[in-house]
Amino acid sequence: MTSVSAGPQRRDRFTYVGLTLDGDTVAATYQLDDVAFTEVVSFDDGGSWNDAARNLLNLWFLVAGLSYYKAGAPRLVDFATTPVGPASRAFFDAALRDGLAEYAVRNNLWLDDITVTGGVALTPAVASGDPRRVLTPFGGGIDSIVTVESLRASVEQTLFVVSPAGGRFAPLEEAAAVSGLPVARVTRTLDPAIRAANPSFFQGHVPVTAMVTLLAAVAAARTGRGGVAMSNEHSASMPNLEREGHPVNHQWSKSWVAEQLLAAAIDEQVGGSVTVASFLRDRSELWVAQQFAQHTGYHATFRSCNRAFTHDPARRAAHWCGECDKCLFINLVLAPFVSRASLRTIFGSEQLADPARQDQLATLVGIGLDHKPFDCVGDPDECATALAAVAVDPAYADVPWLAALAERAGADRTLTELLEPQGGNRVPPTWLS
Repeated sequence: MTSVSAGPQRRDRFTYVGLTLDGDTVAATYQLDDVAFTEVVSFDDGGSWNDAARNLLNLWFLVAGLSYYKAGAPRLVDFATTPVGPASRAFFDAALRDGLAEYAVRNNLWLDDITVTGGVALTPAVASGDPRRVLTPFGGGIDSIVTVESLRASVEQTLFVVSPAGGRFAPLEEAAAVSGLPVARVTRTLDPAIRAANPSFFQGHVPVTAMVTLLAAVAAARTGRGGVAMSNEHSASMPNLEREGHPVNHQWSKSWVAEQLLAAAIDEQVGGSVTVASFLRDRSELWVAQQFAQHTGYHATFRSCNRAFTHDPARRAAHWCGECDKCLFINLVLAPFVSRASLRTIFGSEQLADPARQDQLATLVGIGLDHKPFDCVGDPDECATALAAVAVDPAYADVPWLAALAERAGADRTLTELLEPQGGNRVPPTWLS
């Protein structure tokens, strides 16, 4: 008789074992009960280790551990001998509970019963970074491209790229080449055990952007740069849904709350000598799309389709898949600013005119499912506003359901309103002058 697995079960303890440095390579080791995980990160940034970079590396170590914590979701987390201060603990606590909120929903878990123990006193260090020398994390999509081009005249800018051990992402590299800017690189090798389809492990989304941001901060400290320019826009703060009154946001680590918590933790570590802020924080996705439309040199190379960025090279899409929510969303927000013919050339298909995409489009504009997709897409009102603009474009007159759906969606704001600044930001004056 064949036994039936009960599936993943919560484990007892997750321990931060420690960091090992070997030249420009870092090994981060964690322990989930009796299972050990080691992640390896190699810096190719032309820099060297100093006290500030090591402090920020410890902060990355805490957040990166969530990639392995998720396998068992234990109720006890032990920082062991990792240096940590109050602001760093506050950021970790939010990354654990809010950064893993989607993961918790999908696995029917509650993460409000966790005890965090351990840790040793933190000794702050000051980096000797030039505030006008900036690293810009670059993903090859419209957001980071707009940040790069907006900052080009005001700071000395280097792109920051994280690649998996399986090789570089072709569309990202092609878009980076268009920029003509130098690139600082990190190669991240996840422990093979966490990538395997292990039925005894929980699976789910982790706050990857926070991990990338902190690796960029480490690289900035290693190379004498005083800033990290992120590309997280205003609507990233909008949750997908609420679970018993608690917001669940797929993009939590891109949110305004996360940015402020992370900034406080970084200041605690390095005394304000490395500024991390999102250049797009007070901008809508429609403003980003409008700006990107003007940078035609990137139109043949940029890519925001998630299927182009899977860790396994054999599974990577060689072009826009034309099926996922991210493809449809990017097509939608660009449509008010880029001609239909040009979009067809860029995407290789016409998602907005594809009857098979109607239900997805309805969800994006807030009709259908009771929450926006768990993906990096704009809020429903942004999408509804974009659709309203497309629906009156004569070029789409042969797609009648667009106007009907736009009327049902009933956008609350106009395109003009969404092209104005939205809320506050932490962009330092040195990035703008």
